[in-house]
Amino acid sequence: MPRRTGRGGKGPFMDKTLRQDAGAIIAAALSAAMPDEAVRRALKDLPPCRGKLVLIAVGKAAWQMASAALEALHGRVDGGAVITKYGHARGALPPLQVYEAGHPVPDENSFAATQAAIDLVAPLGADDLVLFLLSGGGSALFERPLIDGGALASVTKQLLACGADIVEMNTVRKRLSAVKGGRFAQLCAPAHVFSVVLSDVIGDPLDMIASGPACPDGSTAQQALRVAEKYGLDLPPDALALLGRETPKALPNAETHVTGSVRQLCAAAEASCRALGYRPLVLTDRLSCEAREAGRFLAAVAAYHQGAQGSLAFIAGGETVVHLKGTGLGGRNQELALAAAQGIAGMAGTALFSLGSDGTDGPTDAAGGYVDGETCAALAAAGVDAAAALDDNDAYHALAAVDGLLMTGPTGTNVNDLTVLLIRR
Repeated sequence: MPRRTGRGGKGPFMDKTLRQDAGAIIAAALSAAMPDEAVRRALKDLPPCRGKLVLIAVGKAAWQMASAALEALHGRVDGGAVITKYGHARGALPPLQVYEAGHPVPDENSFAATQAAIDLVAPLGADDLVLFLLSGGGSALFERPLIDGGALASVTKQLLACGADIVEMNTVRKRLSAVKGGRFAQLCAPAHVFSVVLSDVIGDPLDMIASGPACPDGSTAQQALRVAEKYGLDLPPDALALLGRETPKALPNAETHVTGSVRQLCAAAEASCRALGYRPLVLTDRLSCEAREAGRFLAAVAAYHQGAQGSLAFIAGGETVVHLKGTGLGGRNQELALAAAQGIAGMAGTALFSLGSDGTDGPTDAAGGYVDGETCAALAAAGVDAAAALDDNDAYHALAAVDGLLMTGPTGTNVNDLTVLLIRR
């Protein structure tokens, strides 16, 4: 749940009513996207277990999902592991071991925690059951690389910087891993794997969420090689060879249930906007393009509707990308907001915010960014060149200067990003 929606919530130029509305919409949307009830609902289909029940939870929402599962299962869990991002664990969860690890680039703690999970499932037999709780971020957090760890970090950083979307990234990453692309389910065999998935990938492709550790892989080696060629990835010979190897296409010991997605996030935002007096319209729950282009498009939408007689809200869910060219700090949501700020400059009663539902945006402590028609004037007064900041991919420092950062802390969920354009009349 959000703790606050900015550094103090009162900038010298800021439209305070719009900022308050943004905070209310964010709180409502995140509350509705918490995985607790979704996990409990999915567990109604949990198959009977005659042997051990081992719980493995992976991703940014892993702690929250595991907590909900333990409560629902009333002491039936024999052990397991929770692997989540640094700062996302909220305490002990006996009988589970809780690990924190690197994201978006895997680190030694990612590798050690993953090995601990493998060691837990390796001895299991046909009467045993693995409850696998999966959420976004698992591609970095859950990893036993088939190449040198430093080489894997290099490949990951290249994919993050080149503008590749999440499907392209995971098509490559799963072939460099001993647990991605269905291989974790193979390691669990003969035990049955029951996966509960909180989706952070547009369209909910099961084999792409956290790189599909327990799902048959629908991507091909040819597609992976095309991604490497498209972005000119600098790959060591062993990594290039692995891209040509196929992943499991059938997993008879595994089943998967999707229990939450960005559509739920958008629906909750829509309801909150309506309650605040806006006429809401969900534009899409599949926003997928350059972050700054999405910001510029939504600013153009705002310009077209400036003559509206009533208050309007335009909602978009999805996940944009950033092509890193500068040396600044920021995330895709902050970049989207800063790009929009230039387009809505001077527009009264107009604001836009964009945030990651997990509470972190890129390699920053901010969930995203908030801008309104007065943001560019505030930036100028603070001596910040908005265009130059955007060119340097430095949205974080620009927005920080005008109280434009959204600070929620880790939320406990992860179902893509939410972007809302508000026009109050």
